[in-house]
Amino acid sequence: MTDITPPAAAAPEAPKKDHGRAGRDLKAAVASAVVLLAAIGTSLYFWKPAFMVIVAVAVVVAVWELRKGMLAKDIDLPEQPLMVGGVVMVVVAYTSGAAALVTATAVTSLAIMLWLLRRGVDGYVKNATASVFTLVYLPFLGSFVALMLAEGGETWTGGGFDDDGVAGILTFILVTIASDIGGYIAGVLFGKHPMAPVISPKKSWEGFAGSLIACLGAGWALVVYLLDGDWWVGLCLGLIAVVMATLGDLCESVIKRDLGIKDMSQVIPGHGGLMDRLDSLLATIAPIWLLLHYAVF
Repeated sequence: MTDITPPAAAAPEAPKKDHGRAGRDLKAAVASAVVLLAAIGTSLYFWKPAFMVIVAVAVVVAVWELRKGMLAKDIDLPEQPLMVGGVVMVVVAYTSGAAALVTATAVTSLAIMLWLLRRGVDGYVKNATASVFTLVYLPFLGSFVALMLAEGGETWTGGGFDDDGVAGILTFILVTIASDIGGYIAGVLFGKHPMAPVISPKKSWEGFAGSLIACLGAGWALVVYLLDGDWWVGLCLGLIAVVMATLGDLCESVIKRDLGIKDMSQVIPGHGGLMDRLDSLLATIAPIWLLLHYAVF
Protein backbone atom coordinates (compact mmCIF):
# COMPACT_ATOMS: atom_id res chain seq x y z
CA MET A 1 0.00 0.00 0.00
CA THR A 2 1.25 3.45 -0.93
CA ASP A 3 2.29 5.61 1.99
CA ILE A 4 0.30 8.81 1.77
CA THR A 5 1.44 10.24 5.09
CA PRO A 6 2.03 13.94 4.55
CA PRO A 7 5.58 15.13 5.08
CA ALA A 8 6.34 16.62 8.46
CA ALA A 9 6.09 20.36 8.55
CA ALA A 10 9.39 22.14 8.56
CA ALA A 11 10.42 23.45 11.93
CA PRO A 12 9.82 27.19 12.16
CA GLU A 13 12.93 29.35 12.08
CA ALA A 14 13.97 30.83 15.39
CA PRO A 15 13.03 34.49 15.42
CA LYS A 16 15.94 36.91 15.20
CA LYS A 17 16.58 38.97 18.24
CA ASP A 18 15.39 42.52 17.97
CA HIS A 19 17.82 44.81 19.71
CA GLY A 20 15.75 47.92 19.13
CA ARG A 21 16.53 51.07 17.24
CA ALA A 22 20.17 51.05 18.27
CA GLY A 23 20.74 47.67 16.61
CA ARG A 24 22.93 46.15 19.32
CA ASP A 25 22.63 43.80 22.28
CA LEU A 26 22.94 46.40 25.02
CA LYS A 27 23.63 43.98 27.89
CA ALA A 28 26.43 42.22 26.02
CA ALA A 29 27.80 45.54 24.78
CA VAL A 30 27.96 47.01 28.29
CA ALA A 31 29.55 43.87 29.74
CA SER A 32 32.19 43.79 27.02
CA ALA A 33 32.92 47.49 27.45
CA VAL A 34 33.35 47.07 31.22
CA VAL A 35 35.84 44.23 30.72
CA LEU A 36 37.86 46.21 28.16
CA LEU A 37 37.91 49.36 30.28
CA ALA A 38 38.94 47.34 33.34
CA ALA A 39 41.87 45.87 31.42
CA ILE A 40 42.92 49.31 30.20
CA GLY A 41 42.58 50.92 33.63
CA THR A 42 44.49 48.12 35.36
CA SER A 43 47.38 48.28 32.90
CA LEU A 44 47.66 52.07 33.18
CA TYR A 45 47.52 51.92 36.98
CA PHE A 46 50.15 49.23 37.52
CA TRP A 47 52.51 49.17 34.53
CA LYS A 48 52.25 51.36 31.42
CA PRO A 49 54.06 48.94 29.06
CA ALA A 50 51.21 46.48 29.68
CA PHE A 51 48.87 49.00 28.06
CA MET A 52 51.20 49.06 25.05
CA VAL A 53 50.78 45.28 24.84
CA ILE A 54 47.00 45.82 24.66
CA VAL A 55 47.48 48.38 21.87
CA ALA A 56 49.79 46.04 19.94
CA VAL A 57 47.33 43.14 20.25
CA ALA A 58 44.52 45.45 19.07
CA VAL A 59 46.56 46.38 15.99
CA VAL A 60 47.18 42.71 15.15
CA VAL A 61 43.49 41.76 15.57
CA ALA A 62 42.36 44.79 13.55
CA VAL A 63 44.70 43.89 10.68
CA TRP A 64 43.33 40.32 10.74
CA GLU A 65 39.74 41.61 10.65
CA LEU A 66 40.37 44.04 7.78
CA ARG A 67 42.18 41.39 5.74
CA LYS A 68 39.28 38.99 6.32
CA GLY A 69 36.82 41.65 5.17
CA MET A 70 38.82 42.67 2.09
CA LEU A 71 38.98 39.09 0.86
CA ALA A 72 35.31 39.57 -0.05
CA LYS A 73 36.54 41.90 -2.81
CA ASP A 74 39.47 39.67 -3.77
CA ILE A 75 41.97 41.94 -2.00
CA ASP A 76 44.59 39.86 -0.20
CA LEU A 77 46.49 41.88 2.39
CA PRO A 78 49.92 40.51 3.43
CA GLU A 79 49.23 39.78 7.09
CA GLN A 80 52.76 39.06 8.28
CA PRO A 81 54.52 42.33 7.34
CA LEU A 82 51.47 44.38 8.32
CA MET A 83 51.24 42.78 11.76
CA VAL A 84 54.95 42.76 12.50
CA GLY A 85 55.47 46.26 11.12
CA GLY A 86 52.42 47.52 12.99
CA VAL A 87 53.71 46.23 16.32
CA VAL A 88 57.15 47.74 15.64
CA MET A 89 55.50 51.10 14.88
CA VAL A 90 53.66 51.04 18.21
CA VAL A 91 56.84 50.17 20.11
CA VAL A 92 59.09 52.79 18.49
CA ALA A 93 56.40 55.47 18.90
CA TYR A 94 56.36 54.77 22.64
CA THR A 95 60.11 54.47 23.10
CA SER A 96 61.49 56.97 20.55
CA GLY A 97 58.76 59.45 19.56
CA ALA A 98 57.09 60.81 16.44
CA ALA A 99 60.17 60.90 14.18
CA ALA A 100 60.82 57.21 14.79
CA LEU A 101 57.15 56.43 14.06
CA VAL A 102 57.35 58.18 10.68
CA THR A 103 60.54 56.30 9.83
CA ALA A 104 59.06 52.94 10.87
CA THR A 105 55.95 53.63 8.78
CA ALA A 106 58.03 54.40 5.68
CA VAL A 107 60.23 51.32 6.14
CA THR A 108 57.19 49.08 6.70
CA SER A 109 55.54 50.45 3.54
CA LEU A 110 58.61 49.57 1.49
CA ALA A 111 58.85 46.14 3.12
CA ILE A 112 55.21 45.44 2.22
CA MET A 113 55.72 46.41 -1.42
CA LEU A 114 58.80 44.19 -1.61
CA TRP A 115 56.91 41.34 0.09
CA LEU A 116 54.14 41.55 -2.52
CA LEU A 117 56.66 41.15 -5.35
CA ARG A 118 56.75 37.46 -4.46
CA ARG A 119 53.15 37.10 -5.66
CA GLY A 120 53.89 38.34 -9.15
CA VAL A 121 52.34 41.05 -11.31
CA ASP A 122 48.64 40.19 -11.18
CA GLY A 123 46.85 42.30 -8.54
CA TYR A 124 50.05 43.99 -7.34
CA VAL A 125 48.78 47.59 -7.46
CA LYS A 126 45.44 46.66 -5.87
CA ASN A 127 47.01 44.74 -2.98
CA ALA A 128 49.85 47.20 -2.43
CA THR A 129 47.46 50.16 -2.34
CA ALA A 130 45.12 48.44 0.09
CA SER A 131 48.09 47.43 2.24
CA VAL A 132 49.46 50.96 2.55
CA PHE A 133 45.94 52.20 3.32
CA THR A 134 45.66 49.58 6.06
CA LEU A 135 49.08 50.52 7.43
CA VAL A 136 48.09 54.17 7.81
CA TYR A 137 44.55 53.52 8.98
CA LEU A 138 45.41 51.00 11.69
CA PRO A 139 48.97 50.91 13.11
CA PHE A 140 49.97 54.47 12.17
CA LEU A 141 46.91 56.13 13.70
CA GLY A 142 46.92 53.62 16.55
CA SER A 143 50.53 54.53 17.35
CA PHE A 144 49.43 58.02 18.39
CA VAL A 145 48.11 56.29 21.52
CA ALA A 146 51.74 55.34 22.24
CA LEU A 147 52.86 58.93 21.59
CA MET A 148 50.21 60.14 24.05
CA LEU A 149 51.25 57.71 26.76
CA ALA A 150 54.92 58.63 26.33
CA GLU A 151 54.16 62.21 27.42
CA GLY A 152 54.33 61.48 31.16
CA GLY A 153 56.48 60.40 34.09
CA GLU A 154 55.18 58.65 37.23
CA THR A 155 51.88 56.86 36.72
CA TRP A 156 50.08 57.58 39.97
CA THR A 157 50.54 59.51 43.18
CA GLY A 158 48.44 59.52 46.32
CA GLY A 159 46.96 62.90 45.41
CA GLY A 160 46.04 62.04 41.84
CA PHE A 161 47.61 61.82 38.40
CA ASP A 162 51.20 63.03 38.04
CA ASP A 163 51.53 61.64 34.54
CA ASP A 164 50.48 63.68 31.53
CA GLY A 165 50.48 60.55 29.37
CA VAL A 166 48.09 58.52 31.51
CA ALA A 167 45.81 61.52 32.02
CA GLY A 168 45.87 62.17 28.27
CA ILE A 169 44.94 58.57 27.50
CA LEU A 170 42.04 58.69 29.95
CA THR A 171 40.88 62.01 28.50
CA PHE A 172 41.02 60.68 24.94
CA ILE A 173 39.14 57.48 25.79
CA LEU A 174 36.49 59.10 28.00
CA VAL A 175 35.66 61.94 25.61
CA THR A 176 35.27 59.42 22.76
CA ILE A 177 33.04 57.25 24.95
CA ALA A 178 31.02 60.38 25.77
CA SER A 179 30.43 60.88 22.05
CA ASP A 180 29.19 57.30 21.68
CA ILE A 181 26.93 57.42 24.74
CA GLY A 182 25.52 60.87 23.98
CA GLY A 183 24.80 59.91 20.40
CA TYR A 184 23.27 56.57 21.43
CA ILE A 185 20.86 58.09 23.97
CA ALA A 186 19.80 61.04 21.82
CA GLY A 187 19.51 58.88 18.73
CA VAL A 188 17.32 56.27 20.41
CA LEU A 189 15.08 58.83 22.11
CA PHE A 190 14.82 61.56 19.49
CA GLY A 191 16.41 60.33 16.25
CA LYS A 192 14.19 61.18 13.27
CA HIS A 193 16.44 62.83 10.68
CA PRO A 194 19.09 60.51 9.18
CA MET A 195 22.52 62.03 8.81
CA ALA A 196 23.72 59.71 6.05
CA PRO A 197 20.92 57.24 5.21
CA VAL A 198 22.85 55.45 2.47
CA ILE A 199 25.97 54.95 4.61
CA SER A 200 24.60 54.53 8.15
CA PRO A 201 20.78 54.54 8.38
CA LYS A 202 20.71 54.54 12.20
CA LYS A 203 22.90 57.64 12.58
CA SER A 204 20.77 60.76 12.98
CA TRP A 205 21.31 64.49 13.37
CA GLU A 206 19.61 64.29 16.76
CA GLY A 207 22.17 61.69 17.77
CA PHE A 208 24.96 63.96 16.56
CA ALA A 209 23.54 66.77 18.69
CA GLY A 210 23.59 64.46 21.70
CA SER A 211 27.21 63.54 20.94
CA LEU A 212 28.11 67.22 20.63
CA ILE A 213 26.62 68.15 24.00
CA ALA A 214 28.23 65.15 25.72
CA CYS A 215 31.65 65.79 24.16
CA LEU A 216 31.69 69.49 24.98
CA GLY A 217 30.80 68.77 28.59
CA ALA A 218 33.23 65.88 28.94
CA GLY A 219 36.03 67.73 27.16
CA TRP A 220 35.68 70.80 29.37
CA ALA A 221 35.54 68.78 32.60
CA LEU A 222 38.43 66.47 31.71
CA VAL A 223 40.80 69.19 30.56
CA VAL A 224 40.05 71.51 33.47
CA TYR A 225 39.92 69.00 36.30
CA LEU A 226 42.10 66.12 35.11
CA LEU A 227 44.71 67.88 32.97
CA ASP A 228 44.63 71.27 34.75
CA GLY A 229 44.27 73.00 31.38
CA ASP A 230 42.29 75.99 30.13
CA TRP A 231 38.53 75.71 29.67
CA TRP A 232 38.66 76.74 26.02
CA VAL A 233 41.05 73.85 25.29
CA GLY A 234 38.45 71.49 26.75
CA LEU A 235 35.75 72.88 24.47
CA CYS A 236 38.06 72.61 21.46
CA LEU A 237 38.85 69.03 22.44
CA GLY A 238 35.15 68.19 22.72
CA LEU A 239 34.43 69.72 19.31
CA ILE A 240 37.34 67.86 17.70
CA ALA A 241 36.25 64.61 19.32
CA VAL A 242 32.63 64.75 18.16
CA VAL A 243 33.51 65.68 14.57
CA MET A 244 36.31 63.12 14.20
CA ALA A 245 34.46 60.32 16.03
CA THR A 246 31.46 60.80 13.74
CA LEU A 247 33.63 60.87 10.61
CA GLY A 248 35.51 57.79 11.82
CA ASP A 249 32.26 55.89 12.34
CA LEU A 250 30.95 56.92 8.91
CA CYS A 251 34.21 55.98 7.17
CA GLU A 252 34.17 52.52 8.72
CA SER A 253 30.51 52.13 7.69
CA VAL A 254 31.49 53.00 4.11
CA ILE A 255 34.28 50.41 4.20
CA LYS A 256 31.90 47.70 5.41
CA ARG A 257 29.24 48.58 2.84
CA ASP A 258 31.78 48.56 0.05
CA LEU A 259 33.01 45.15 1.21
CA GLY A 260 29.43 43.89 1.62
CA ILE A 261 29.74 42.89 5.29
CA LYS A 262 27.76 43.87 8.39
CA ASP A 263 30.48 43.48 11.04
CA MET A 264 34.22 43.01 10.68
CA SER A 265 33.98 39.95 12.98
CA GLN A 266 32.28 38.84 16.21
CA VAL A 267 35.23 38.94 18.61
CA ILE A 268 33.54 41.39 21.01
CA PRO A 269 30.04 40.33 22.18
CA GLY A 270 27.49 43.06 21.60
CA HIS A 271 29.85 45.15 19.50
CA GLY A 272 30.84 42.96 16.57
CA GLY A 273 34.44 43.21 15.51
CA LEU A 274 37.22 45.12 17.18
CA MET A 275 37.29 47.49 14.20
CA ASP A 276 33.64 48.31 14.92
CA ARG A 277 34.80 49.82 18.25
CA LEU A 278 38.12 51.26 17.10
CA ASP A 279 36.68 53.38 14.27
CA SER A 280 35.97 56.45 16.43
CA LEU A 281 39.11 56.00 18.57
CA LEU A 282 41.40 55.79 15.54
CA ALA A 283 39.91 58.95 14.06
CA THR A 284 40.13 61.03 17.24
CA ILE A 285 43.53 60.11 18.70
CA ALA A 286 45.83 62.02 16.31
CA PRO A 287 44.10 65.45 16.50
CA ILE A 288 43.56 65.09 20.26
CA TRP A 289 47.26 64.27 20.75
CA LEU A 290 48.19 67.29 18.65
CA LEU A 291 45.93 69.62 20.65
CA LEU A 292 47.05 68.35 24.06
CA HIS A 293 50.73 68.19 23.10
CA TYR A 294 50.87 71.87 22.17
CA ALA A 295 48.12 73.41 24.33
CA VAL A 296 48.30 71.46 27.61
CA PHE A 297 51.39 69.28 28.13
